[in-house]
Amino acid sequence: MRKLKNEELDRLSKDEFKKSDKTPVIVVLDNVRSLNNIGSVFRTSDAFLVEAIYLCGITATPPHREIQKTALGATESVTWKYFDSTLLAVEELQQTGYKVYSIEQAEKSMSLESIELSLSKKYALVFGNEVKGVEQAIVDASDACIEIPQFGTKHSFNISVSTGIVLWEFYKKLRM
Repeated sequence: MRKLKNEELDRLSKDEFKKSDKTPVIVVLDNVRSLNNIGSVFRTSDAFLVEAIYLCGITATPPHREIQKTALGATESVTWKYFDSTLLAVEELQQTGYKVYSIEQAEKSMSLESIELSLSKKYALVFGNEVKGVEQAIVDASDACIEIPQFGTKHSFNISVSTGIVLWEFYKKLRM
């Protein structure tokens, strides 16, 4: 078995990506402080063809050298928008027909694997701060919460890992 070279992977160009049909998902970053996590979310969002990323509050925005380190150019393919307030982003999304899910451990949260999705709907996924998670006000404003099942001793995943897990599940259910 031979490892494939990058030019053999048949990836989209930046222009092809911009014109491609997107997965009906917007990723919302609620006060994410790590530039490496932000870059990783861009790269993962590119891989799963998300519509956009909304960067909110203290979440840094491109261009930034530390974001680029992990994004590897995805800040130029994935559309992004900045909001001073995550709540404003959530309200805009809901007003334009998005179902907003906070990825958080909360009362009555739905388990990720059991969520039912429809291509006729649009979704926004809110990922929270590395220490505090999604702000309570955002949880309150969300349509529902999704929890990623965990089976060990730890209480949470790194935000970039959470994004990868959730986007893969949404991609499978919406595009495969």
